[in-house]
Parts: sequence; structure tokens; C-alpha cells
Amino acid sequence: MSVMRRPAFMAAVATTVLAVLLLGFVTNLAWAMLQSPTAIGKVLGVLVLVIPVIALWYLVNEWRLGITVQRMASRLEAQDRLPRHDGARTAGGRLTEEAALDVYEVARRGVEMSPEDWAAWFHLAFAYDEVKEKAEARKALRHAAALFRAAR
Repeated sequence: MSVMRRPAFMAAVATTVLAVLLLGFVTNLAWAMLQSPTAIGKVLGVLVLVIPVIALWYLVNEWRLGITVQRMASRLEAQDRLPRHDGARTAGGRLTEEAALDVYEVARRGVEMSPEDWAAWFHLAFAYDEVKEKAEARKALRHAAALFRAAR
């Protein structure tokens, strides 16, 4: 766990435990509804049971992505290729808008030159984060993870 800080990992574990407890409560509620003698109660039970199924699928996918991102970061760290964004910074420590756009352009060109390279997509994800495109950063990180898994 060299790249990921232990407090972040512990926060993820604690959040997952709380989510699983909540899912257990909702599943118990759905089970009680399924035991209802009325058809409406049974239908509601089935509908409520869908919530924990979707939530569990989401939790598993998020943990899978997190573990894969950690493996990618560890490999890049071992190769001294983690994203390092140099440039002018604001008083808050973030890159200025111009410096962030420069970082993004470099990362975008890297993906254009090597579209099947997971590391290029990893770098693009962090460049998107610098230009405050969180949704695109997430998509790029998911794509990097899929390429990383396929390469193994």
C-alpha cells in the first residue's frame, strides 16, 4: 500500500462496512415484505430487493476499480512514471488553468499516440482531474483499468 495512504483505505473500508449494514437492513425489509400475505406486499418486496442487488453490484465494481488503480499506480511508481504535474500553481496549490490545460494537452496527445496503453489513459485521467473534468477523469480511469486487466 505504498501509493494509497492508509487513512484513505481505512475510510473506504469503513464506508463499505456502513453500506453493507444498510444493505442488510434494506434486504431484511424486503424479506419481510416478501412474507406478506398480499400480492402488493410481495411485489413491493421484490422491488425493494432490487436496491441491495444494484448497490452490491456497484460496491463490487468500485472496489475492483480501486484495487486495479492501486496496482496501476504501484507499477507506475516502481517505474518512476507516476503523473507529476509541474507548472504554475494557485495559492491553494492547484495548477493554474493554463498549466492544467498544458498538462491535459500532453496527456491527450499521449493517448492519441498510444490508444492501447493503459498508462497513457491513467495519465489522461489525472490530467482531466486537473482541468476539473471529474466525469471524464473517471471514464479515462475506468478505460485504463480495463486495458490494464486485459494486458495481464
